[in-house]
Amino acid sequence: MRWTDRFGRAAVLALLVPLLLIAAARAPGRGADLDTLEIVSKTGVHAFTVELAVTEDQREHGLMFRRELPEGRGMLFKFEPDQVVSMWMHNTYIPLDMIFIRGDGRILRIAENTTPQSDRIISSGSPARSVLEVIGGTARKLGLAPGDHVAHPWFEQR
Repeated sequence: MRWTDRFGRAAVLALLVPLLLIAAARAPGRGADLDTLEIVSKTGVHAFTVELAVTEDQREHGLMFRRELPEGRGMLFKFEPDQVVSMWMHNTYIPLDMIFIRGDGRILRIAENTTPQSDRIISSGSPARSVLEVIGGTARKLGLAPGDHVAHPWFEQR
């Protein structure tokens, strides 16, 4: 006798559906709310659509397991209170620019073209409120630099 005959397909589905929903909710590329932000630099105003990473789980997983990240897209991590932030590229398959942002919205530091799947710690060096991760090469291409202003509700407006 097959186990599906014994327990019935409905019972099997009742067990599997919740597991599949949990797996889908944790799938890469899904889960964070979307928002927009702008970076004002010497080269102009640059708009990005960002996923917001505000929960511990969202911050832990970040852009892990992604195979691509389109230009103009990214992930914005929020840390409260402002603190020295440490990031890494564990299980991250694409190079990223990590833009560390102070509470006043000024770019503190940019780690360009971080190495995929590296466990090397990448630190903000000083207290930061957020980190914006974008596809590697974006900061250089757009001429972004420390001191540039990031406009988003998470940062104090001047």
